[in-house]
Amino acid sequence: IPAHRTRDIERQAGYLKPEHCAPPPPRTGSDTMWFIRDSCGIVCGIITWLLVFYAEFVVVFVMLLPAKNVAYSLINGVLFNGLAFLALASHAKAMCTDPGAVPKGNATKEFIESLQLKPGQVVYKCPKCCSIKPDRAHHCSVCKRCIKKMDHHCPWVNNCVGENNQKYFVLFTMYIALISFHALLMVAFHFVFCFEEDWTKCSNFSPPATVILLILLCFEGLLFLIFTAVMFGTQVHSICTDETGIEQLKKEERRWAKKSKWMNMKVVFGHPFSVAWLSPFASPDHGKADVYQYIV
Repeated sequence: IPAHRTRDIERQAGYLKPEHCAPPPPRTGSDTMWFIRDSCGIVCGIITWLLVFYAEFVVVFVMLLPAKNVAYSLINGVLFNGLAFLALASHAKAMCTDPGAVPKGNATKEFIESLQLKPGQVVYKCPKCCSIKPDRAHHCSVCKRCIKKMDHHCPWVNNCVGENNQKYFVLFTMYIALISFHALLMVAFHFVFCFEEDWTKCSNFSPPATVILLILLCFEGLLFLIFTAVMFGTQVHSICTDETGIEQLKKEERRWAKKSKWMNMKVVFGHPFSVAWLSPFASPDHGKADVYQYIV
């Protein structure tokens, strides 16, 4: 039996039982912004921002402002703060963007009739959120919704990584890895400078406080560099192979057409290639890059 048959869905149209599904609730102005009310995810999101702010504090007030070389401080300050701003913007976009949620409770009799199913045509229904589930969609127990092309649920962004916000999640991991690497380089240069000079002159804080702050930043930077670099590589590989993390884990049967790696990148980041790929403020324009191409 193929692995994808073990999913928590009812595959036959005759067993959809639309009479058991209430109509989907109407959308109002109060729920137009996507946000998951999960306490663990909210705490992880706040911790993420606090750790970035801590790195900002140490980099600016412990290392850059006391430096005698104005050009060194200015260049590194602009670079680090610019990357940190893009990282936090990417995090906010990944957290507050609908990842591709299927309308909840749309498995109604009227909606099923509007699909005009052909005899023998297979459709999917999620018994948990009572939705007609598109191909490559999976149910998230935290978001309590079916998500199109769901890769995984990430508590650090308090959201699922799916069809609509994968770009922002990839940018978040990339920018966090870059600022972590940049911070580690500056810490190394600062230690060398302080060993050559008087410790009381290389920082506005006392030598013990300076050492503690720098060691904590080293630990944070190294930890986040390894974690986000691995996650970034995993996400890029998943995009290039056009196979989500859940599909790889469950070894689901591939029923969609194989595209080139470059076309798969355009599906996520937008078509055609431009500097907007690196911007968390630019929504990806798929253009000629079809999101779904199935083998008939």
